[in-house]
Amino acid sequence: MALLPEVRESYGRLKFYVDGEWIDSESGEVHPAMNPAKDVEIAEVPYSTREEVKNAISVAKEAFEEWREIPLTARLRYLFDLKNKLEEHFEEISRIITQNHGKPIDEARGEMRRLIENVETAISIAYTLNKGEHLDQIATGIDETLVREPLGVFGIIGPFNFPVLAPFWFIPHALVLGCTLVVKPSEITPLSMDRAFKLIDDIGLPPGVINLIHGGKDSGEELIKNPDVKGVTFVGSTPVGRTVYRLAGEYGKRAIVQAGAKNFLIVMPDADVDRTIPALITSFFGNTGQRCLAGANLVVIGDIYEKIRDKFVDSASKLRLGYGLDEDVDMGPVVSRSAMNRIHGYIEKGVEEGARLILDGRNPDVDYPGYFIGPTVFEDVTPDMTIAKEEIFGPVASIIRAENLDEAIEMINSSQYGNSACIFTSSGATARKFRREVDCGNIGINIGIAAPMAFFPFGGRKESFFGVLHGQIDCVEFFTDKKIVISRWW
Repeated sequence: MALLPEVRESYGRLKFYVDGEWIDSESGEVHPAMNPAKDVEIAEVPYSTREEVKNAISVAKEAFEEWREIPLTARLRYLFDLKNKLEEHFEEISRIITQNHGKPIDEARGEMRRLIENVETAISIAYTLNKGEHLDQIATGIDETLVREPLGVFGIIGPFNFPVLAPFWFIPHALVLGCTLVVKPSEITPLSMDRAFKLIDDIGLPPGVINLIHGGKDSGEELIKNPDVKGVTFVGSTPVGRTVYRLAGEYGKRAIVQAGAKNFLIVMPDADVDRTIPALITSFFGNTGQRCLAGANLVVIGDIYEKIRDKFVDSASKLRLGYGLDEDVDMGPVVSRSAMNRIHGYIEKGVEEGARLILDGRNPDVDYPGYFIGPTVFEDVTPDMTIAKEEIFGPVASIIRAENLDEAIEMINSSQYGNSACIFTSSGATARKFRREVDCGNIGINIGIAAPMAFFPFGGRKESFFGVLHGQIDCVEFFTDKKIVISRWW
């Protein structure tokens, strides 16, 4: 199949979107945004100064007083318009995601579809979950009412791996509930969010309601520390997430922090092998392993081990690597050269610790000069090895033997992470035991990627999540606070 055309070869120097206007940054710190398949720079990303972040926050604070007074039905119309714009430009933004991140085009389209579902969910919850409560005659002549009120300005800090989807776990919900926003997308993959903001500009939101800045650590810290910001959301690695959550606590801010993972996939002896293998391949190697729901440790129980291992390696070895705009490609590159080098280091560490490398994805034969790593599989892995414990965030699978389900559950529950765990079995009793005893936030039963729909919260436990409320539908509680009105009329 022919290569799909790129939207543009170069996007120039990116701008900020503040107070309804596209503005140039005064920052002298500029970093490249890359096409990771081609290893070429496709944009310049200015890192905002602290004063520029403060200005965006100030603008959002001023806009909040007007935005919160706009009737809910009027705010909803903006979201309907945004949904229509996203549908209209669905393919365009999908290609930008692939160009800047590297994922195959079908996976980019999947990201866009889930993004739009979050807009739809935000529209629905505005009519339903945002309703207050009222009770007459709680005492003689006295009534009591609960109303939800928007809190103010929030910061949204996005990840590189789902550069528009993850911020949209929060953006539409905050807007429809009456809050205003300052959004900082990933500095590595900012181009799809830049295009999404041009669509936001087209729908005519009041100036300052939603603002876009670019930058790294300093910009994120200013969003957290600024006294005019009520809270932040973050999706990214556990070390950075822990810092975000600590700072939020120190400065009295609300925070939703979705962090890293080391996900286990368990295959029981009674699993349907022909259906299990494709699910495993998608879980471990989809998005080139760069997602918090990716498979990392494949635990096989009983005498099915050799059959699963051989079929898994055979299927993985047949995946086609290349530029994701080729619709025949199964895997793209990892996001950066530094990511590729880090993953190579983990592969070398696995060999040093005694794991057996049965499929080596280093130095694959690819027609592009980018940051490619093919599917990589270890066996003879034990739970105490580095490659079994630490998040690699790449296409590296560790196969581990277990004698029984209890041993497998103990491995999962001993991990510092608790994002996702999946089991493949034909037994309802086994599946029930698994979902009840495993300490993880997202559970898959004969599912390789336990990704919650937009109208459910995105789970996570232990060091995979910091906070009380999760992304997606939990945002109703996060972006509002309850006001209790107790009234008596003489």
